[in-house]
Amino acid sequence: MQNVNVNGEEDEEYQLFLSQHSPALKAAKIPPLYWKTLHLKLANEVFDAGEVFGIMQVEEEEEDEGNEQRVNPGDEVAYKVIVTRESGLQAADPTSVFLVDHAWTYRVESARQQLLEIPGLLIRMASLMGLPFHGEAPDPDIVELVLDNMWKYNQTYQLSQGTAEEKVPVWYIMDEFGSRVQHSSQPTCCMAPLYYAPQQIAYSVLWPLQDLENGDEVSRDFAYGETDSLVRRCRLLAWLPDDLEDVSDDVQEPSDLYYETILQENKEKLPLDIQLYCVPDGKVLKVYTEMKQVLDHLKHPRFQFTENQEEADVIWAFSHIRDYRKLSEERPHVLLNQFPCETVLTTKDCLAYVARRARGGQGAPWLPKTFNLQTELPQFIRHYLQRQERGLENHWICKPWNLARGLDTHITNNLNYIIRQRESTPKVVSKYLEDPVLFLREEVGMVKFDIRYMVLLRSVEPLRLYAYDVFWLRFANNKQYKCHAVIYLHSHCNLKSFTMCCHFKCCLLQADIFKAFSELFQAASSRPAPYGICAYPSSRAIYAIDLMLKWDQMTDGERVMQPQILEVNFCPDCERACRYHPKFYDHMFQTLFLDQKEQCPVTQIV
Repeated sequence: MQNVNVNGEEDEEYQLFLSQHSPALKAAKIPPLYWKTLHLKLANEVFDAGEVFGIMQVEEEEEDEGNEQRVNPGDEVAYKVIVTRESGLQAADPTSVFLVDHAWTYRVESARQQLLEIPGLLIRMASLMGLPFHGEAPDPDIVELVLDNMWKYNQTYQLSQGTAEEKVPVWYIMDEFGSRVQHSSQPTCCMAPLYYAPQQIAYSVLWPLQDLENGDEVSRDFAYGETDSLVRRCRLLAWLPDDLEDVSDDVQEPSDLYYETILQENKEKLPLDIQLYCVPDGKVLKVYTEMKQVLDHLKHPRFQFTENQEEADVIWAFSHIRDYRKLSEERPHVLLNQFPCETVLTTKDCLAYVARRARGGQGAPWLPKTFNLQTELPQFIRHYLQRQERGLENHWICKPWNLARGLDTHITNNLNYIIRQRESTPKVVSKYLEDPVLFLREEVGMVKFDIRYMVLLRSVEPLRLYAYDVFWLRFANNKQYKCHAVIYLHSHCNLKSFTMCCHFKCCLLQADIFKAFSELFQAASSRPAPYGICAYPSSRAIYAIDLMLKWDQMTDGERVMQPQILEVNFCPDCERACRYHPKFYDHMFQTLFLDQKEQCPVTQIV
């Protein structure tokens, strides 16, 4: 009877394990055959791989059957993992699953600090990577070598819950055993990370793909699951060098299916055609919003708040509206603060594609050269290698498609680093500005800065676009302007005061910036939804456009400033605008909903 209770408790614990981990087990493609053993090993912290496998040092590199060179990332001393148990390893045995510990887990922004501060970490990583190391004190040169080489060893996972900061991808390096398992296109085993909830820690799981005998090598595919042969070559570039001479760096706008897929994934339903609603003179519009900034600062007498969304004339929503069809059918005259399919502007992959439409398909000089790492990895690598061959500056910035505040953003000239970013969140990679316009801060020196404009989209057909006359500057707090990881200090000004302190030519600079905005929105509205912004008559919106200035050289040798748009933000945080300009939301609502632009500090762009 006691055994029945024990078995019952074990079964209950296993069911709890499945309830917490089934989605992760399936995503990692760990066969269900191994789940029960895996649960027991996790619960009891059983690391028994050493009873089955061993590490062998290899004097020279070999060629595998697939004609791929198996390259140990260290290259100086090569290793491989083999089966050492006399009875070998049977894939059909449910106990043939093993835990691999992680030697180092971190987020990229803290990697350098951890190498410098965690006792023994730098020595262990240098040894694991086969890098020379002498002495005990943290050596800055060795730190740089580890940071440069770690992308041949890094693996990644991402937490599915928590804050935006907590969801930033985690990178890890497996212990000496896991890191010695070599690549093969005909792998004998699989490895995948698994986050174990009770311990709040991640392990790697290893299981065989076939029966293995004593002496057989344990190998895994570093690009497992990748079926596209060209993309495989690209993903394996860190271990198998390739010049990609057969690839062009030319990129075009994607097929219509790309935008149609986004529409489907966003579960966005396009509106029906409706007539433009004209607000009657003197009518007081009822506004429904949950945004505290609007509730606190919208004071104009033509607007009053309501807590009943069903009676609202204006819905000013913080989250994305999805069912425009229902609104267009049931409440076509309700005015909204967003446009259907505005993601063609506010996600970084689509922003790059829209920019390629500008100037008759010639592309835009106001957006840095950008590639989608998910769909344009070969073209990016070829472009990078061409720049490298010509000795050109080659720093790039990797940014998630749809995150703000610089989260999960990386700046590097390390090609392996960039390629591996594709394995975490979907990202674009843009050419980093090597010659930015700098600002003289007397107490610091020449520093980087960026500019934030608030633009108001009144309608798409016809296109009516305005810029708020006050914009915001962010100044770096130090003069290390070649590094992006700096803290910015905020300021606000109008173009006149900015020109006076920066010695810019006011009219030319403003004209260039507004021309860039005009071309961007014209390109974004040049095609119907979902391939462009939907011309829904009841939609209005404000967007924050962040930009920098870089120096360009004309054919006659003259240096000119060229605006470079960084991103377009939906429903931006306007706290700073409200603090310094209490009538900010009055001006926004008057321009967007009452068409009273003459009474507001706005400039019409289009």
